[in-house]
Amino acid sequence: MSLPNPAELIRQMAVDLKAHLARRAISEPRYIGIRTGGVWVAQALLQELGSDSPLGTLDVSFYRDDFSQNGLHPQVRPSELPFEIEGQHLVLIDDVLMSGRTIRAALNELFDYGRPASVTLVSLLDLDAGELPIRPNVVGATLSLAAHERVKLCGPAPLQLELQDLAL
Repeated sequence: MSLPNPAELIRQMAVDLKAHLARRAISEPRYIGIRTGGVWVAQALLQELGSDSPLGTLDVSFYRDDFSQNGLHPQVRPSELPFEIEGQHLVLIDDVLMSGRTIRAALNELFDYGRPASVTLVSLLDLDAGELPIRPNVVGATLSLAAHERVKLCGPAPLQLELQDLAL
């Protein structure tokens, strides 16, 4: 399987995000990347948009529903939101949408900070394997992988996608 070029995906996502925000008459969204890959995608997207907006970061480790099964990842860092959440239009950015659990955890964490006016979900890749009814508003590409395959985002710059075969 050939994986798409992340730089090309980011360019198209910037166009699609501008159009989405314009349709919804959102002029000053607040951008939030989910650690770690989502932050890398968010940084590249903000650069492509030519935006100097502050970037918030979320580490959803404590909010995941599988926290008790998987334990705490050793690189957990605090979330950093340099702006208010209450009443804001948020653009939540992640690298790979698979089960929807990370996005669910991110929304739970965000609502602990306040109630946003809206949340636009942006994802570099949608693996179309959702366990939860969550779909991105803006997506770079939708892929279907075999059960033994995974995609990993390598970064931060340049962003590269790597196909991993778990059967090997």
